[in-house]
Amino acid sequence: MIAIIEPTAMKASAPLYHLKIVLNGTKPIIWRRLQVPGNANLGWLHAVLQVAMGWTNSHLHQFRVGELLYSDLRHNSPEFEGDPEILDEHKATLQQVAHQQKDVLGYEYDFGDSWDHQIMVEKILLPDPDAATVALCLDGARACPPEDCGGPWGYDNLRKILRNPKHEEHESMKEWLGRPFDPAAFDVEKVNPCLRKLKWPRIPESQLRKVLMARDDYDE
Repeated sequence: MIAIIEPTAMKASAPLYHLKIVLNGTKPIIWRRLQVPGNANLGWLHAVLQVAMGWTNSHLHQFRVGELLYSDLRHNSPEFEGDPEILDEHKATLQQVAHQQKDVLGYEYDFGDSWDHQIMVEKILLPDPDAATVALCLDGARACPPEDCGGPWGYDNLRKILRNPKHEEHESMKEWLGRPFDPAAFDVEKVNPCLRKLKWPRIPESQLRKVLMARDDYDE
């Protein structure tokens, strides 16, 4: 007799990962804790990180797993002979590159500002059919730096300027930001509805753009 596998059972075949993401070089530390399916490909994880951290998917990115690099090959590939090979992030899953608790991988966003994230596997849990195709932000602290502010050093300098109304660049920096900015602000309840909108198992760039704009209260 042939066993019939229910669709929900197929969805729940992968374990759930609890990840802690730390934005290196920030003080006080900017961080998020996420729950994601272990069979999520790294391209899908990239979209989750963009939504949860607060980025806008405006720059290139790559994952580092030991000596291996993974990225979106449509936008990021070796420029010169002898450059490290870049593997397709959509063909590698989280559970393939991080097999056990305490495993660590890197995620770099914006090669100019070089926002370097450490992703650590805190827990690996049993499958759950209700969480098999969605990401969840469990916790976090502090706002994402504004795009193009110059990396950790530039962000630290920006915060100093914003704290000092008498600084000669105070008004120009407020104008550059374009809207109020609170470095201490982070709202899990605003992030999770956006994460639930992300398509599984691959997210079109157009859909990610709409989700990010909705998160930031922009009309397309």
